[in-house]
Amino acid sequence: MQLLETRPNPSRVMRWAAPALAILLTLLAAALIFAMLGKPPLNAFHVFFIEPLETANGWSELALKAAPLILIAQGLALGFRARVYNIGAEGQLLMGAVFASGVAIWTDGIESAWILPAMVIAGAVGGGLWGALPALLRTRFRAQETLTTLMLTYVATYFLSWLVSGPWRDPGGSNFPQSILFSDSAMFAPIFEGLRINSSIWITVVAVPLFWLFVSRSFAAYQIAVGGEAAAAARYAGFSAERTVWLSLVVSGAAAGIAGAAEAAGPVGQLTLSLSPGYGYAAIIVAWVGRLHPVGIVLAGLLMALIYLGGESAQVSMQLPAAISWLFQGMLLFFLLGADTFVDYRLKRRRVETAAARGANGA
Repeated sequence: MQLLETRPNPSRVMRWAAPALAILLTLLAAALIFAMLGKPPLNAFHVFFIEPLETANGWSELALKAAPLILIAQGLALGFRARVYNIGAEGQLLMGAVFASGVAIWTDGIESAWILPAMVIAGAVGGGLWGALPALLRTRFRAQETLTTLMLTYVATYFLSWLVSGPWRDPGGSNFPQSILFSDSAMFAPIFEGLRINSSIWITVVAVPLFWLFVSRSFAAYQIAVGGEAAAAARYAGFSAERTVWLSLVVSGAAAGIAGAAEAAGPVGQLTLSLSPGYGYAAIIVAWVGRLHPVGIVLAGLLMALIYLGGESAQVSMQLPAAISWLFQGMLLFFLLGADTFVDYRLKRRRVETAAARGANGA
């Protein structure tokens, strides 16, 4: 028995209001959870959303965490518009970091201005190749990219673990699974003295208007949008479905790979197992909360970065577990999906018949 029916004319206002509603419901649910844990909700919200931004270092960390989230989500949004669901941005980020770190390791001891740009390009190539694999599997063997991109993330994780535990392990690193520290030529320079924020954020600053121009002005983006909204119309117009799959997965993979290169050559400064706190997964939520729009993604990325910072602050100030940030992210996605469901569907009205009416109909 179907309880939902499609709305004939979904509200555009409600579609854009759905993220705000999801955020509000997340806050209400979080307040309940904090109360159950014996933590005053107002004090907890202050720790989560106000305390991290009371210092210049807090704003620096916000920008540092938001930059990769925004960059990855911009790439993912391209595919999501075409109903190509790349769930493996985390693996593409790791492979981008691996390729970029390879350049840094092989050029160790060389001081040259071309090393850092080469690392960024290598990161894009690594992430793009990791996105091309599921594109090949989808177009050649009809394998669902939702599954293949996710599975390839595990392959990337184990490959990274093998590298930093074996051939790329730092001989002077006390046997820890990590590479050597990168030289100054392979590192993004700090923007402000004493703060971790570095020049890698300019990649995201430049990428956002470029993605906006691509989405709003390019014919390729129009083909992607048509393919996602009306596949039959796209085929009738002669738009290539395979090209859309390749473009979506390779571009989103390259964006994630560049983010990985920026992490390795920026705040981390070497290749490690803890390179990413899950940016590739969180960027999926950022893309949807931002309504797949370049500007909306920027706002959603800042919110998600603040949740990361708030989780770290809550661990210190309130002795809450590290998983609290993931709990916030999961609730936000859950409520957003629920809100979107009721934007497109409504509860189906059921006609209640009396026993006499059923008897009359039977007669």
